[in-house]
Order: sequence, then structure tokens, then C-alpha cells
Amino acid sequence: MKLIIFAGPPTCGKTTVIRQVIKRMIAQNQKTSYIKIDVLFADEDETIREEFKIPTRKIYSGELCPDHCNVVVLDEAVEWAESTGAEYLFVETAGLCLRCSPYIENSLGIVVLEATSGMNLPRKIGPMLTLADISVITKIDLISQAEREVFRYRVLEAAKDIKVVESNALYGIGIDPIVRQITQAQDVEMPMYLRGNPPVGTCTICVGKKEIGAKNHFGVLRTMEKELFYIGE
Repeated sequence: MKLIIFAGPPTCGKTTVIRQVIKRMIAQNQKTSYIKIDVLFADEDETIREEFKIPTRKIYSGELCPDHCNVVVLDEAVEWAESTGAEYLFVETAGLCLRCSPYIENSLGIVVLEATSGMNLPRKIGPMLTLADISVITKIDLISQAEREVFRYRVLEAAKDIKVVESNALYGIGIDPIVRQITQAQDVEMPMYLRGNPPVGTCTICVGKKEIGAKNHFGVLRTMEKELFYIGE
């Protein structure tokens, strides 16, 4: 089975791209499945199941970081998809942490970026872009040709080896190159490993400390005047 992970900032068009991809995969008699990982609410799994009659699930991270949740449940997700007879598993992540990468080795990582979100977006989102295999730039019909060129340049500036696909996903434009890459992807292998390195240190804020100020925390810290330093055992 092939594992395809879609990441990207909220409202960038991930689900629209995935729907267009699934439509073409089904037309090629490919067996697909879909999982949505979100924080508090999602109904994309329901609409995709109703539209395409494929196995779908959703997972709420709740008080967990959604990228953390993705890492700890992905092995079960793969086992679930295999049990349904799927040849492809599409995972759509919430994409909220800009220091984490949801991609794993022997999978295809696709980051979806909204062209209308600003020319500097590719410089801001870190491993979500730099560790991806494909960057899909959506809503290209809403900006000028010059802006498209600048945005594309900024993507390649951040990730020089990435494949860039420009798409108007609402109308299915630019989807076929994505499908070709998906069908040529490697099969997922167990055990799975994250691609790249997770953020350093243990975050005391993530584990529930509410106090403000570096003096109240430990691990990898910083202050306004001092770069990263470490406090703790």
C-alpha cells in the first residue's frame, strides 16, 4: 500500500485537492482510503465517504498537538487502511505546527499552499515545505502572473528539489501531474520513521504549564535578549 500525506496551513485547499485526486484514482480503478486528522471538528471524512463510497476515518487530536497525534496513530491508520483492502491511504493533517513535519520515509509528502496567502508564506512554514516531495500551489486564478512567478520562486528558494504543481483545484486544473506522482510512489514499509528531525527539547507549555516567563520553565528556552539555551537535567 502507498501512503500519501497532505499537509499545509488551514484553508489552503487540501481537501479540494484530495477530492480531485480521489476522483481520478477511482476512474483508474484504484482502491483508496482517507483519514482526516484535526483538532476539534472535521466533516471532510463524511463528505468524501458519501461522494466516493470509500473507507474514511477521522481522528481528533483534542488536547494533543495534531502533528504529535499524527505521529502516534499513523501505524494504526496504515493497518486500518490495509484491512479495508485499500491500495492508497490519503492522510490529511491539520497542519498547525510550523516546526514539525508530518511526512515519513517511504511515503509521498505533499504540501498545499494557497497563492493568495502572501508572497512570503514559503519562507515561513519550515519543514512542512522543505521536507515535502510536492508543493501544490492553489488558487492561482486569484493572483497575477507576476505574483505566481514570485510565489513559485520563493517555494523553490526554500526547497530547491521539490516538484511544484500550480493548480486551480476547484475546477480540477493541475491535478493530473499529482496523480502521476502518487501512482509512482514507494510502498510504505514497517516500521515507519519520521522524515527529518523533530523539534529539539521537551516543551513544558505543551505538557500543561501555564506560568509566563522563561524562569518558570525548563528544557530548551530563550528570552528576548538571549538565543536558545537549556535549563534542566
